[in-house]
Amino acid sequence: MKVTKVTRAAAPVIGQVKDDIDRVFDRFFQAPLFGETYLPAFPFEQMPTMGGEWTPMLDLTETDKDYVVRCEVPGIHKENLDINLTGNVLRITGHKEAVQEGKGETYLYREREVGKFVRTLKFPVPVEEGKIEAAYQDGILTVHVPKAATAVAKKILIK
Repeated sequence: MKVTKVTRAAAPVIGQVKDDIDRVFDRFFQAPLFGETYLPAFPFEQMPTMGGEWTPMLDLTETDKDYVVRCEVPGIHKENLDINLTGNVLRITGHKEAVQEGKGETYLYREREVGKFVRTLKFPVPVEEGKIEAAYQDGILTVHVPKAATAVAKKILIK
């Protein structure tokens, strides 16, 4: 096996090419073809890599009362995470800082992701804006998004 030295310029280029290829596949398989009227199947994620340099892994589960989003963001301080809700669109953003090389060290290979990320989820039903709870423990950001109470159908008498 031959070990070769990776130059500082080559490593970011390879990572950027991988991100570009991932972005093309994400757009093809997840982007709506005709705008928001014809959204793809649930969980309606909208181009997760747009606006970010990397994409953390995410799980989305549903109960009768809420949605639970678990986002894997190890090594990120909770001060560097931001969660916003606009209507029924949840946006999680964050920033992971690069670890500095030790004195006399040169990277041969670097896999850890650094930089900013953006994850956006659109829920199929209205959600309770004021009741969202988020917790960060052991590198996992957990967000509970309660569903809004559904209106009960009322039969209207025709006169």
